Amino acid sequence: MTRARKGAAGARQELEALPRTVLNALRKHGTVRAGERVAVAVSGGADSVALLLLLEELRDRLGIVLSVVHFNHKLRGRAADADEKFVAKMAAARGLIFHVDRANVAVEAKKARANVEETARRLRYQFFERLARDGRVDRVAVAHTADDQAETVLAHILRGTGMAGLGGIHPVAGAVIRPLLGVRRAELRAFLRARRQKWREDATNLDETRLRARIRRRLLPLLEKQFQPATVVHLAKLAELAREDEAVLGALVEERFATLVERKESGAKIRVADLLEPWGARDFTGKCSEKKEGFVALGKRLVRRIVKQLKSRTGQISSGHVEAVLELARQGQSGKRLILPGDVEVRHELDALSFLSARCDTAERKTQPSRGGFRNNPGLTSVYEYEVMLGSGGAVVRVPELGCAFRLRVIDWPREARETKLEGVALDRDRLRSPLVLRNWRPGDAYRPAGHSRPHKLKRMFLEKRVSRWERESWPVLTSGGSIVWARGFPVAAEYAPTPQTQAGLVIAEVRD
Repeated sequence: MTRARKGAAGARQELEALPRTVLNALRKHGTVRAGERVAVAVSGGADSVALLLLLEELRDRLGIVLSVVHFNHKLRGRAADADEKFVAKMAAARGLIFHVDRANVAVEAKKARANVEETARRLRYQFFERLARDGRVDRVAVAHTADDQAETVLAHILRGTGMAGLGGIHPVAGAVIRPLLGVRRAELRAFLRARRQKWREDATNLDETRLRARIRRRLLPLLEKQFQPATVVHLAKLAELAREDEAVLGALVEERFATLVERKESGAKIRVADLLEPWGARDFTGKCSEKKEGFVALGKRLVRRIVKQLKSRTGQISSGHVEAVLELARQGQSGKRLILPGDVEVRHELDALSFLSARCDTAERKTQPSRGGFRNNPGLTSVYEYEVMLGSGGAVVRVPELGCAFRLRVIDWPREARETKLEGVALDRDRLRSPLVLRNWRPGDAYRPAGHSRPHKLKRMFLEKRVSRWERESWPVLTSGGSIVWARGFPVAAEYAPTPQTQAGLVIAEVRD
């Protein structure tokens, strides 16, 4: 057999092997099942056109129902519209349903003050998600190749990344599947040429002002030519191994998250000791240096996991942000705080870190009044004051700043000691004087709690009760004639506590408004 014939036979074998490679990839990841509706995302470029032809060839063996999906980004004027018409014609020629959506990505990016490429990707994938959510398709197949994977991994490395970034493009992400991650771009073009199938070229792929284009046209060819011919294959394998390791670490983080993190309506809370030593002193048997590194690595992942749950908007949390959170924990200074991207606030409260999201509808977030609302104490964040008009049966005072109400109820005071269950939490109604005011705590507030011989500052009582700085700023107290008679969670003032001569008591209860 001549060399030319051998070459032609080899090329033919490679082309025949391509559908088998895609079929094996689909079976390996279990991405499609017989009877499912699979939409192929076709831009008009060579890779997506090849994916459509390959899945069309495998359709009967897979038992799937094919359709075509196209998103027109309106970024290239007539060329973008021509791409849409090209894809629509391909779908019609094959008798396939054609799903299409359009958006002026440049305008949307400007509105959001975002990167055009990122906005295009976001809008495109939102369209795919809608198709799946609306039940029009089960899966959307996207034509990312091994070359795309290598470019993504390199881009992440150049920008700075960890294990998750090394994982690159995932073969399955929700309803989106990527069967071509093990196939080179050149193989797909050879496949199309052999079938005399045309495709569209996107001129923006040649724009080397973009990092991805520079990696594709300059860096990868350089690495393959002068360092390692199998660069793309090795980077794709690195991504696969990184994803496997990330899955194991992710499972470990989820277990520690469920065990150590207290999830609250206002956000999440974790003890400093648990964040800095997530396994516990006796749960890790490595050497001292390994133990320390293991604790730090897992602590960083816990921070990212907590923030991921709370982020109310877009915003990338960097390794520097994560380190800042750990440093906040190490410093041990209660009352310190920092703000992370995505409107997440982290507070050091006594022996714990509290994470709060801007979307949490709580008193702490709803009460961010203007600074200086209480002039002598410009640091206060929750300032309120309500006069209580106490009737014969009591009163109800709503405090929007706390998102609750206080019910003041006048009761007949029991004379028998065995019936005095409310002693210590009730006031002598007849000792109270006007004005009766419900307000927030203010620095310097003090009174003598029942059972004590001298006055105590509320600040000291907060510390003993382990009330955080942020909680105490909005802490409710009741004053009578300017004197504190009650503070939430503490004994009433001794001078206003019931005595054997008390005829009527006043009980204060906090209720959700």
